[in-house]
Amino acid sequence: MIYGLLADLVLALHALFVVFVVLGGLLALRWRRAVFVHAPCALWGAWVTMAGWICPLTPLEVTLRQHAGEVGYAGGFLERYLVPILYPGDLTRGIQIGLGVVVLVLNIAIYAAMTRWWWRSRRRMIHRAVTADE
Repeated sequence: MIYGLLADLVLALHALFVVFVVLGGLLALRWRRAVFVHAPCALWGAWVTMAGWICPLTPLEVTLRQHAGEVGYAGGFLERYLVPILYPGDLTRGIQIGLGVVVLVLNIAIYAAMTRWWWRSRRRMIHRAVTADE
């Protein structure tokens, strides 16, 4: 039973990591230091996807499921709703590369917007300081 719960936990963490890779740049809009965690994760996620590698969490989950005596993803909320998202049956190499590119482009756009906003706010702050001194 413990192995099944651990496998579910790994699957949930895997799903959260995927969401963080895709949308974590939005956290950096609020908390700038999130960039230092998100950027390497986004690069890793894009690289693993585009290179056709298997995320290390996948074999860990499979091993835990085997130790739990499970063969597949039968039953349970996590298996029913998250597994098809993380492991789609019709995933081709081209789709994998496309997904990696989407992750990169989306996050580059978020970081570019964040940088532009930061520079604008910096200029306004400098302008106010100069105007106040006059």
